Amino acid sequence: MTTEFDPIGLALMLGALSLLPAVLLSTTCFLKISIVLVVVRNAIGVQQVPPSVALYSVALAATLAVMAPTFLQMSEAWPAASAASAGATGKPPKFGVPEAKAAFEPLRKFMERNTSPDQRERFVRLVKRQWPKDMADKLEEHSWVALVPAFIVSELQVAFEIGFLLYVPFVVIDLLISNLLLALGMQMVSPMTISLPLKLLLFVMLDGWGRLIEGLVQSYL
Repeated sequence: MTTEFDPIGLALMLGALSLLPAVLLSTTCFLKISIVLVVVRNAIGVQQVPPSVALYSVALAATLAVMAPTFLQMSEAWPAASAASAGATGKPPKFGVPEAKAAFEPLRKFMERNTSPDQRERFVRLVKRQWPKDMADKLEEHSWVALVPAFIVSELQVAFEIGFLLYVPFVVIDLLISNLLLALGMQMVSPMTISLPLKLLLFVMLDGWGRLIEGLVQSYL
């Protein structure tokens, strides 16, 4: 059986591949996980350890762990949609825009589950105000136009909330060490000289990285 390729669909697919990094950043959990990891590194006080490449590698690995079921559903949805289209029309399997839309449906559902309803409603209202009335009336709440920015803003919001909660204990340690040195008359000693090893020790003893990754992965539905 020969396979019929839609030129428009093929061009869209090639264009989508070139935008794959942006798609990975804006439609998966990579954004939130990477931000939280960077915030924790800055909170500890070691600006270059672990290096950014290592943090992004960990974020990518965690992203694959979270997104694996969604990616598997996407890989199964495209051939199923093509086969259904071929069976309905009696033509060879076709890879076009309708099939691509069916393939990305699991990703849309993942984003919808992990997007704040308030943010989704906000961007729907925003888009409707900007678009002409005839186009705005056709816009659905779950449209990609409103869902993608709502998902990104939701991820940023949650990432900064988590970062704030993780940052506060390290700030408290810095303040305690600073006040202790001041009380002992050791103003010439930098508080970072004492607080940095202490923060590293506490973070390691509490299995900080493992618990952090575990919590981030489990935060997705």
